[in-house]
Amino acid sequence: MKRKPIIIILLVVFVAAAVTLFFLNKEKILGKAGVTGYAKTETAEPCECEASWFPHEQTPPPAEGDGSPFDASSTTNCIFHQWSWQKFLWLTKPLPSGNPLFLDSLDVVSPEMAPVAPQLGLKLVLSSINQAGPEAVLVSNPKNVPGKTAGDTVFYSIHVSKILLDKATLAASEINSGKVPYSNLETFPVGSLELKVSWISTDAIPKEKIADYFVTKAAFKNKQGQYVAKSVALLGMHVVGVVKNHPEFIWATFEHKEMAPVYDWKNNSVTSTAEMLFYESGTTSGLQGIKWNKTSKKPLTPNKAFILYEYGIPKVLSTNEYMTTSQSEPANFDNIDTINKCVASKLTDVFKNYFYNGSIWLNTDGLTPAQQAQTIVKSQISSVLPDSLARGSSNLANITMETYTQTFKNDVHDINAGNLVNCFTCHQSQNFDTSRGTGKSPLYLSHVFESYLYTTKPQLAAAKNVNLKAKRIEETKALKLKQFEEVFVRKNK
Repeated sequence: MKRKPIIIILLVVFVAAAVTLFFLNKEKILGKAGVTGYAKTETAEPCECEASWFPHEQTPPPAEGDGSPFDASSTTNCIFHQWSWQKFLWLTKPLPSGNPLFLDSLDVVSPEMAPVAPQLGLKLVLSSINQAGPEAVLVSNPKNVPGKTAGDTVFYSIHVSKILLDKATLAASEINSGKVPYSNLETFPVGSLELKVSWISTDAIPKEKIADYFVTKAAFKNKQGQYVAKSVALLGMHVVGVVKNHPEFIWATFEHKEMAPVYDWKNNSVTSTAEMLFYESGTTSGLQGIKWNKTSKKPLTPNKAFILYEYGIPKVLSTNEYMTTSQSEPANFDNIDTINKCVASKLTDVFKNYFYNGSIWLNTDGLTPAQQAQTIVKSQISSVLPDSLARGSSNLANITMETYTQTFKNDVHDINAGNLVNCFTCHQSQNFDTSRGTGKSPLYLSHVFESYLYTTKPQLAAAKNVNLKAKRIEETKALKLKQFEEVFVRKNK
């Protein structure tokens, strides 16, 4: 009889310990059980940069394959942010030539992955001005430079690694020859890398601020069709790479810190007291500054471009609360903010003026390579609703590259977690060329690859006439625009 109170006490202690353990590990336990879609939060240790990344001249490439932080059945939010920053630092580290690594070491290609030949001894040749999606054009605010009466147009360059180029060339050959079906589970290998970089003439920047930008020479075609050299400033960069267990790529983006203000969701407005590169001073509200007018081919409100969400992390209108999505907040926001401050405190060169605006990837923890490929093809990878697979910045965008596709809504009151926009909204497994049926493959996440695949179809690749090839490129653009309007915009309206 005396044992009964002891047993009861032991049971009470056991239950109390179990409850305590559950709440201490609540997110981890529920996440594994599929009860929530949240990534694990990391509040114990801040997400810092690493001493080995500095000085910038000696930044090593991040580990990405076997033995890397991604070579595990369970990953943390922080390692994706660390990869993003280290990859950017490695790509921009100065070489003896005076150029950053990416300008000397990666291939410059067209949007159809055709080699871009150097001109005037310059590897950087700029001709592309259209953004993805509605093919919009971004022009600078002329008031940013005293006495200037017209803005300057933003140009884009695309750079790819040899690993991606070799796989893309082989895969296109095999698909076009019928060796590999149009719908397939092929993926790009670890180390595959694409960069999209935005540039503008230094004429758009006040003379006293030019030193705050990375500046180089680029070749342009003038109205007479002749190449001329011009000084350009780097504005932004998409860093898109494959690491182990993530064939969907990590989609990271970087921007210069003085280009546009961030929308104030608590006060439902956006404002700047000073002239900025893409925003005239003053206060506005609504989405007009980031909506593209297809009829006039101009923004609804010129020179009022702004960043919809800081670090691509959505908030709720009239509050300062984070929107509930598949990514746990504020842990993710704090990780981005912490690592940005860490890097800025260590850099001494011009790249201290650029910041990491976030990245997005999929939760593939515990999946085999075959399951990862299947996930890309069969899942709604762009969804950021709770229990979805997307992780990181739920509404990721770059102000210089997705200016007018930061949302498909026309009113801020209509934006919610079910219609947020990110890289995966447009970069999906469904190819735009439906002449061979609806094809799906992880390879089609790369718009450069899918354009290359189309323009190297046997009946197109045989065309030697320059005008005919130009027509095929225009066909490619039209097909992508049709897909954008019919698939992506319609789905998110």
